[in-house]
Amino acid sequence: MTGSSDGMRGGDRRFVVQKHDASTLHYDVRLEVGDVLVSWAVPKGPSTDPRQKRLAIRVDDHGMDALTFEGVVPEGDYGAGAVLVWDTGGYRDLRADKDGTPMEEALDEGLLEVWLEGEKLRGGWALKRTDDERWLLIKMDDEAADARRNPTSTEPLSVLTGRSLDEVREEEAAGPEASRNRSEDG
Repeated sequence: MTGSSDGMRGGDRRFVVQKHDASTLHYDVRLEVGDVLVSWAVPKGPSTDPRQKRLAIRVDDHGMDALTFEGVVPEGDYGAGAVLVWDTGGYRDLRADKDGTPMEEALDEGLLEVWLEGEKLRGGWALKRTDDERWLLIKMDDEAADARRNPTSTEPLSVLTGRSLDEVREEEAAGPEASRNRSEDG
């Protein structure tokens, strides 16, 4: 993994950002904490502009299998709709590095600070709780901050498969044969 100029690197913990077309299109930000992925739904997706505060709604924790899940959640199930892995990588808990606050305590306090090393998202990010379920996702002002970059619109595809949400839906509808042919084609 590449690090920043100040020596910060992604850590042993993993994160994933899934692009999720459920009842509305949004991005699910998931951080590995213990043996689960602590999760937020971010309607507009992450911004690399520190001046933009993005609403992040706390949602149910997910199992570790969500780190690589791409497909269609069936109608009637929680989160029904197409899902792709928009970004993934490692992260460090900056609060633990700075003042020894463990992630679980930071969650209870409502202030997380993490350093992401993903394919699309890099650098420092804060999640700040504003009430019970509402948080703000904010890019820290570091060398990876870029007010002109808009990765949610310019980099829409899966980092795992290069597929779009439409392709995920189409392949899922076509069944296992389409997925097998795709993997054989390479």
